[in-house]
Amino acid sequence: MISGLPMAVPEPGLPSRVRIHEVGPRDGLQNEKAIVPVEVKAEFIRRLAEAGLSTVEATSFVHPKWVPQLADAEQLLPLLEGVPARLPVLVPNARGLERARALGAREVAVFGSATESFAKANLNRTVDESLEMFAPVVAEARGAGLAVRGYLSMCFGDPWEGAVPLEQVVRVARRLLDLGCDELSLGDTIGVATAGHVTALLTALNEAGVETGRLAVHFHDTYGQALANTLAALRHGVTTVDASAGGLGGCPYAKSATGNLATEDLVWMLDGLGIDTGVDLGRLTATSVWMAEQLGRPSPSRTVRALSHQEP
Repeated sequence: MISGLPMAVPEPGLPSRVRIHEVGPRDGLQNEKAIVPVEVKAEFIRRLAEAGLSTVEATSFVHPKWVPQLADAEQLLPLLEGVPARLPVLVPNARGLERARALGAREVAVFGSATESFAKANLNRTVDESLEMFAPVVAEARGAGLAVRGYLSMCFGDPWEGAVPLEQVVRVARRLLDLGCDELSLGDTIGVATAGHVTALLTALNEAGVETGRLAVHFHDTYGQALANTLAALRHGVTTVDASAGGLGGCPYAKSATGNLATEDLVWMLDGLGIDTGVDLGRLTATSVWMAEQLGRPSPSRTVRALSHQEP
């Protein structure tokens, strides 16, 4: 890294601190064609936490038939003892929650859809049926003292349905939050959002009684808009942003979805805005370079590529 860069030039009105919700080990690796060894996953998570990421989504307790890349969840969690980070896991149903609780998980997430087409493709249920499935899961998790996050996919566009009306997203978002989710992550699953659309959706949610503090954003960079969309969300007051180390991942049920927003690209922008993340960009970049070596291909993150090429 070149000393003093990026130069921190704050923009008035932005948050002073942003929490990055790192999704690489789960949302990133679930889309890999090859199975990554469980020891490599554990080391990846440990390195991410040691780079300063306070929340690292570890894995998913879905049926191995649907996401074979994460079939080792039971083997992974015991290897993460002592990792200095929150380690939420995805639980699609009551059975997934049972498995996660048996291993001592303290934070879980459910994964819903704003559109009927994606709900059918991803969950084999209608939107309403999926919410009915989540209700007892969220209630049980909350009753056991677990934190619960809700993911809402297809908030900005759907590969089968096209444009998704704001009021449709707001309706499902409100229902997920009313079930008891502590936080809701708004997903641009196929990367079609633009900054004005982001602002309009956040405004519509506020008008429907949803506080900005309960919202996170999850952008894909399919059309190169992820950082612009993130900045729009920050200007609206959002302080939790999902990102994936090295830009890993996509979505196995949405073929037009390319990689997530790269955590390094996000940290570079936030560092330049003088926004605290607690993340050591050098250590994070080294971690993504290491992970790219394990996967046998270079990282798609522009920041990883730039910084790794500058190393002596």
